[in-house]
Amino acid sequence: MDGSGYWSLSKPNKRSFNEQAFSVLVCALVACQDFMTGPVMPWYEWTPVLDIKSALRYGCVPMASSTVEYSDVAAVRTGEELDGARLAEYLRGKIEGADSGIKIQQFPSGHSNLTYLLEAGAREYVLRRGPLGPVAPKAHDMAREYQVLRAIHPHFSEAPNVFHLCDDPAVIGVVFYIMERRRGIILRDRIPRQMKRLPDHPRLVSEAFIDCMVRLHGIDLQSSGLLALGKPQGFLERQVRGWGDRWQRSKTEDLPEMEFVIRWLDETLPSSPPPTLVHNDYKLDNVMLATELPNRIEAVLDWEMATIGDPLADVGLTLCYWSWAAAPELGSYGVKALTAKPGWYSRDEFITRYAQRTGRDLTRIAYYEVLGIFKLAVILQQIYYRFHRGQTSDARFRDFDSRVKELVKLAASLVERNG
Repeated sequence: MDGSGYWSLSKPNKRSFNEQAFSVLVCALVACQDFMTGPVMPWYEWTPVLDIKSALRYGCVPMASSTVEYSDVAAVRTGEELDGARLAEYLRGKIEGADSGIKIQQFPSGHSNLTYLLEAGAREYVLRRGPLGPVAPKAHDMAREYQVLRAIHPHFSEAPNVFHLCDDPAVIGVVFYIMERRRGIILRDRIPRQMKRLPDHPRLVSEAFIDCMVRLHGIDLQSSGLLALGKPQGFLERQVRGWGDRWQRSKTEDLPEMEFVIRWLDETLPSSPPPTLVHNDYKLDNVMLATELPNRIEAVLDWEMATIGDPLADVGLTLCYWSWAAAPELGSYGVKALTAKPGWYSRDEFITRYAQRTGRDLTRIAYYEVLGIFKLAVILQQIYYRFHRGQTSDARFRDFDSRVKELVKLAASLVERNG
């Protein structure tokens, strides 16, 4: 649920002095030729890089940047520290490099689960653990997420590999697991400068994002053995009932419009298509783009809620982030999503491409969009509940109650619009 970016921008491999010097010279010459035409090369944030294959493909040399635009890791937030010595001692002999000690940084973008970068000798890993304070039953289940990734990775390469699960809370206070670190670009509130120079990048990313979802929903559940990850029968009913129960446990005030939305979802259930693997939180900042080109997905992140069920539930929730984040009904709490800008796929284009590539009937997609907005409202309410109870002091969550109210209003307006 947290949408955190687990991994940072890609660093180039070490090169000989002559190759580095030649790369710098070529890039400097290109920088002087403003009249140069043709596609611009992929973005590299750290040092000038020479990539012969890419140069031949594009008819030009790679773009270079002398400054790092941003880093997705930071010092660990106060109150969220890990006992590095205890962790290093525990991991010795369990992951490569741990015998050399461990350096810990944090990926600060998530809203719920906490994610850390571990540097162990020459290796880098990602540690995932649940949030601070009490959590809802069955929520933030890191052991399950580990098992889900372990099962999915052999059949869907965009799912990161996992290396170790620790189910002993005595080590760092909670269950956690260790996964591989991948590198790439995660798009949140802005486009990297070098990517802006790449013609038609909104369309390329839009298509890669949709097609990756299509591949995910196209995995053969029988031959892969993934059918065991969930119970597809009654999936939608359980979604409505389960998220409704979460709302009741975490609400801090009564919202009649939310009760109206829940009742509508329960009374107008559509017939589901054949079940597929469902990510349950598929959104732009939960995917990582390859550093070479923005039309390839390097990784899909945050598999905590993945299960087997109705694939259109994935589509509906994705459209909630993709198309409805900037809806007028959200007022000042609307998000100026990148996907609302010119060049990105519209809601209708998104639906059309998905339908064409899967053959699925999306005539009832409005139901799934309301379901997605409803689930997002509950997720934010659960986060706000922890802030309201003093279980986290993260100031980012201070106004989440107001955001929840606006999302509920949006869901209610879509219900009224669609009957």
